[in-house]
Amino acid sequence: MLERRKPLDLLFPLEGGASKTGSAQQEQPVTALDRLRAAVNLTADAVKAVSITAMEALKEGAAMIGIVGEQNELVDPFHHLDAPIWARDPPVELLRLAYSYCEELTLREAGNFYHSFKYLPDEQRTAMCAVYAFCRRADDIADGDWQDRFPGSGGEMDPEAVAYRENLEKLQNKDSILQEDLYLEKITQLFFFRKKLSTCYSETSSTDPVFLALKDTVNRYNIPRSVFDDLITGMEDDLYNNRYRTFDELYLYCYRVASVVGLMCIEIYGYDDPRAKKFAESWGIFMQLINVLRDVGEDIGRDRVYLPLDELESNGITEAELNGDVVLNQTWEPYIHNYAKRARTYLEEAKQLLPLLPRRTRYSPAAMIAFYDKILKQIERQQGDVFTKRVKLSKPQKLSLAAAVYLRHRFIPRWLNPLWTGFSKIGLLPDV
Repeated sequence: MLERRKPLDLLFPLEGGASKTGSAQQEQPVTALDRLRAAVNLTADAVKAVSITAMEALKEGAAMIGIVGEQNELVDPFHHLDAPIWARDPPVELLRLAYSYCEELTLREAGNFYHSFKYLPDEQRTAMCAVYAFCRRADDIADGDWQDRFPGSGGEMDPEAVAYRENLEKLQNKDSILQEDLYLEKITQLFFFRKKLSTCYSETSSTDPVFLALKDTVNRYNIPRSVFDDLITGMEDDLYNNRYRTFDELYLYCYRVASVVGLMCIEIYGYDDPRAKKFAESWGIFMQLINVLRDVGEDIGRDRVYLPLDELESNGITEAELNGDVVLNQTWEPYIHNYAKRARTYLEEAKQLLPLLPRRTRYSPAAMIAFYDKILKQIERQQGDVFTKRVKLSKPQKLSLAAAVYLRHRFIPRWLNPLWTGFSKIGLLPDV
């Protein structure tokens, strides 16, 4: 049996580190890494701002500015601006344009996620799109080929970026796993990504549409900066780590790249019971564990192994087998069975989040849970074969699951829950 870590046992700080908690939450000491990351801020008097004249011209032409190019590509509506901040709070027309950009990005990139929040009230749906766009761009920098921009910076040789990188390397006390030129490019872009994040918590406003929309979302829903900073920290981790020795190490990574997203989302959904944070943490862990399992074949092709090495070794599984040969290993399927069993302990806690949310929003996390539960079941049916083809849901599966979950959580009275549960046990309805 694989061991399981309970939420809050070690990890419920929102500052990116691990901590032990007893009966009462204790304040955690601020580490040098925390101080370094917290010092990344953008001040209005340190950078060039878009002129008032340019802002007024943009305002007048906002209705004509497109976010989709001639080749159907997504276009940053403010890409031609040569300044990283607005001279003052941008007009509402430009804020709407920024939200439209985030929603279009979400539609294009988030097949699973968009179906899970498209039925939310407009304000909450667009806020979710802003949060998703932030997470998507951070991941695209760390793990893709997205070229983020920060007008007026000195790029990799920017003095601030160099100082941050050198201090980070000293505190990490490890080398990057990437080639030097690629590493310099990505760590620099993540540094300026943090800079843009700071505008969401200051008087300045970024000319990046993602951060313009995110700032409005942060202000509407009082989302703490720490969860966004933690996610960027998780992306930085990917530049230094491509192996995880224990499940505790993997848990910390999952917390940073997934649990914090759940913590962002519940602020938009709304809740009163503080236990919602605990269950949101479990929700993120569950989903990321499924991502890790589904992507084993793709990850080994990129020289990454997220499955805990000590567990693989104790089950007689070698890294070399993760090219697909592992399905012939007689211990692989039992390992997958136990992996799924552990993941479902987090699934059961994630489900406890739902009744703590308002009825108008709880369908959204329920749909995401249903999608990932379905993916896990498919992996088990395929006896752990995540190598032959990528395990994913078809569009009809996503639509039917989303519709069923929406129906249950918005319209079906509680007294019919036992009937729903009965149908879910025989596979006719999602068990969420």
